[in-house]
Amino acid sequence: MNVKTVLVLLGLALATIFALVCMLLTRGRAPSTCQHLPVEQEDTEDGQSLVFADLTPEEMAQVVRYLQGNLGVQLVDASRAKPSDNCIASVDLQVPAKAEVLRFLDGGGARPAREALAVLYFGNQPEPNVTEYVVGPLPTPAYHRDVTVQKYGGKVPYHRRPTLAVEYRQLGGFLKGQVFPSAPAFMRQVMDYDGASLAVVTAAPRGFQSGDRITWFVLFQNVSGFFLHPVGLEVLVDHSSLDVSQWAVSRVFYNGQYYRDMVQLESAYVQGRISVEKVRKAPRDGDFSSMKPRAPSAALFPLQYEPQGPRYSVRKNLVLFQAWSFAFGMSVSTGLRLFDIRHKGERVAYEMSVQEALSVYGSNCPGGMSTRYMDGSFGLGRYTSPLVRGVDCPYLATYLDVHYLANSQVPRITKNALCIFEQNLGSPLRRHYSNLQSLYYGGLVNSALVVRSVATVGNYDYVWDFIFYQNGAIEGKVQATGYPSSSFLHGDGLRYGNRLWEHTLGTIHTHFINYKVDLDVGGLKNSLVAHDMAFEMTRAPWSPEQQIERPRLTKKVLDTEDQAAFRLQSKMPRYIYFAANSKNKWGHQRGYRIQITSFAGDHIPEASSMERAISWARYQLAVTWRKEEEPTSTSIYNQNDPWTPTVAFADFINNETITNEDLVAWITTGFLHIPHSEDIPNTVTVGNSVGFLLRPYNYYDLDPSIYSHDGVFFTSEQDFMACEINPLACLPKTASCLPNFPPFTYDGFQNMSRL
Repeated sequence: MNVKTVLVLLGLALATIFALVCMLLTRGRAPSTCQHLPVEQEDTEDGQSLVFADLTPEEMAQVVRYLQGNLGVQLVDASRAKPSDNCIASVDLQVPAKAEVLRFLDGGGARPAREALAVLYFGNQPEPNVTEYVVGPLPTPAYHRDVTVQKYGGKVPYHRRPTLAVEYRQLGGFLKGQVFPSAPAFMRQVMDYDGASLAVVTAAPRGFQSGDRITWFVLFQNVSGFFLHPVGLEVLVDHSSLDVSQWAVSRVFYNGQYYRDMVQLESAYVQGRISVEKVRKAPRDGDFSSMKPRAPSAALFPLQYEPQGPRYSVRKNLVLFQAWSFAFGMSVSTGLRLFDIRHKGERVAYEMSVQEALSVYGSNCPGGMSTRYMDGSFGLGRYTSPLVRGVDCPYLATYLDVHYLANSQVPRITKNALCIFEQNLGSPLRRHYSNLQSLYYGGLVNSALVVRSVATVGNYDYVWDFIFYQNGAIEGKVQATGYPSSSFLHGDGLRYGNRLWEHTLGTIHTHFINYKVDLDVGGLKNSLVAHDMAFEMTRAPWSPEQQIERPRLTKKVLDTEDQAAFRLQSKMPRYIYFAANSKNKWGHQRGYRIQITSFAGDHIPEASSMERAISWARYQLAVTWRKEEEPTSTSIYNQNDPWTPTVAFADFINNETITNEDLVAWITTGFLHIPHSEDIPNTVTVGNSVGFLLRPYNYYDLDPSIYSHDGVFFTSEQDFMACEINPLACLPKTASCLPNFPPFTYDGFQNMSRL
């Protein structure tokens, strides 16, 4: 072998060794950390969104101090107030009048005064009542004005007040200290009661007529998931007196039989005149109702990350995402709400907000059959729950805290109460593969921004979403989960639901959700237009002896509120939209279409004495002339006095002309829930999701998502492996990075008080 050959072989060997060393060195090297790129959107609104911002804890504290020093009455902390005391029930933002806000946002006018709305219970007065005060200006209050009569036409009677947490504790003490001890043998031998082994759930409303405050309390085993462990005992308590010592039992129910009180029940039990159905004692974890997984952890579920950082920004209460911008807030009573929603700089909606969540139950037990929960009265915002990273929202979402003041004179905080994230929905927003004539592929990933909160009101968890799509559409969605409410199974119980466990009847019930959507399409003044279809018969022009059935477009302007009020189960035009006074390039009125997804059960009969309190649920859609004196479809006072409702939505609809006016859409969606065995241990969100879409309808000259940076297009003649042609080809380089997952934390069990 000559020297030249040896040198060549030696060179090849060295090159091979070098390549292998490089491979070994790089093989074990971790990918680099994902680098965040700056968000493209520019905030040019100079803090204008703060006109809608929730009160800060400091502002709430200032309002409390002002009221304590300027009302001339003693105010007791609501967390320990007796019904006969005066107290501050809640403090929330007083949203300024729309005209004032628009002058500020659009006309260069003065910033509206920042004010709070305080709800006070005056129990220590000759005529106890509920009074609402507007307090301002913040942050240093100098005035207050009583707006109760202006809003409601008179004082709010005291019996209508929403029940405070302290009143529930007082009722629990009454049951434990006076009611249960009056039936010692029954409670010990039948209920296995040891002073802490029973949990109580309230029914509502409380009675049958205005002035009543008489509540059925349903007893359950006090275990995990206690809502599924009824014991057959229910107690009706009259707590209408402001003197707690005057509270009394009005009736007792056990296993299908009614008794005057617990003393009569005890006597019947001791004498053997009672049909006893003893419930097997459940372990503390609830056994079948436990949400503890029945399987060990295995391969990790898919996670979502942003290889170049979030493409949205959150600045105080303002969110910017691609062509979208909006302000957000959280009402103590109604929960998540959005304001000044703009697409491509143009306002689409002034307000989108939850109004109410209603549940109407059936049962052959008194607590269940009399329950019509209006959750706004309990507080959809107050009961917004802390979110768990990776389950309630994507792990890397943006999490925001919420402050509120309710049931106490001290502001409280709910950590991680809101989450905001961009979500790749895993499907195309639009696409086409062409294999005829020219060969190409064009598509756009369906990536949308989600704003979410979850309210846990008793047994139910409501997942509230507002979703913003790249084509200019907005979705309002609610998903229901949590535990189904249940009754004790006895007698003809299966007429009212399904058996879920040995003594557990999953009771049939309806869910109705009401939204307020104040659309401003192409300006403040809009009209409501309906488009639909009809078949027409015609002769084929090229063959007159033949008949063709062809669909044609039908059009109608809905001129009055009566025409724009669509009953729940009635047929509604399939295209119904807010029309602007301007037109697009093709001569059509620019519009936004309302599209509702609902599987609602039947509305309570209008002959019911309490129906007017929930009359918004008569309508799947009602469009009314926007009025400052009609800010909400219901009232927190309707729950405890639905027989004389403080706000009756039916009165909003009075056949006024709604052509070329500032209009509001009131949207009702919902579903019927007949609990079944798969609701054990609790209800899943799949199939229990309803809501609405707001979709551009001739609003633009073409789909605005064509201007999205996420579009993909390549032809058969292009090199679709080249990054400049196809950004997907670059993913091995641009997305091969390690996301920064912060440590898992959870503050949901901090500073919790048990009712």
